[in-house]
Amino acid sequence: MLTQTTTRVLEPSDLGAALAILESEPVANAFVTSRVQVAGLDPWRLGGEMWGWYADGRLRSLCYSGANLVPICAGPEAVRAFADRARRAGRRCSSIVGPAEPTTQLWRLLEPSWGPAREVRGNQPLMVTERPAADVTPDPLVRRIRKDEVEVLMPACVAMFTEEVGISPLAGDGGLLYQARVAELISTGRSFARIDDGKVVFKAEIGAATPQACQIQGVWVAPEHRGKGLSETGMAAVLRYALADVAPVVSLYVNDYNTPARKAYQRVGFREVGAFMSVLF
Repeated sequence: MLTQTTTRVLEPSDLGAALAILESEPVANAFVTSRVQVAGLDPWRLGGEMWGWYADGRLRSLCYSGANLVPICAGPEAVRAFADRARRAGRRCSSIVGPAEPTTQLWRLLEPSWGPAREVRGNQPLMVTERPAADVTPDPLVRRIRKDEVEVLMPACVAMFTEEVGISPLAGDGGLLYQARVAELISTGRSFARIDDGKVVFKAEIGAATPQACQIQGVWVAPEHRGKGLSETGMAAVLRYALADVAPVVSLYVNDYNTPARKAYQRVGFREVGAFMSVLF
């Protein structure tokens, strides 16, 4: 018997079914799950559409289509359906990101019409931990950033983003959206830094958070302070906050070629459990 499949934009009434899929892989899906738990499935509040792939009337896979295109719990048939929909809609996202296998397939199908990409990062190890390493002392000077310190933090955030993504977050709207995101993370107590003499020497954020898992992002050490172990002691401090206040599992993903960062995260207690892929436009 042939399986009947269909793909459609999910509606607010589909929230329960969508969350069941998202929460089946709480670490890999933390970014999208955190948005859906706050905003639901209304495209205006969510900042994009949530596509659902159905087999025999049952929701099996998702794809978030907003600033990022993110395949979720998607097998080959679902990926093909999402690629067809994305191709018809035209590229509206600035990146495709997600677990390496479905993201690789999605990009293979979209590249003829969407390519070339500015950069493809095909292997970004996904790392997790439930406990910090006992032999790395958290930096006591790393703390939550206050709301009145956004101007102090912004230069470090801009430097990190530009290094990591290859373009400045100030392009286009002059950085208004990016500064709003930085301010949001500060206001929710998920932005951390060490500030010496009025300058940020280490920073990181908890960018996505659910009751099951959270994700650290934006890790940055000022160039003149690199090689001094600040990434390890700083990450140990952020990890302590994350496990105590946010979620029982902490994750991050890192570029495979960034060997120093991977080793530093391993020393702090992270282990590699999978891989992500990012396609940047």
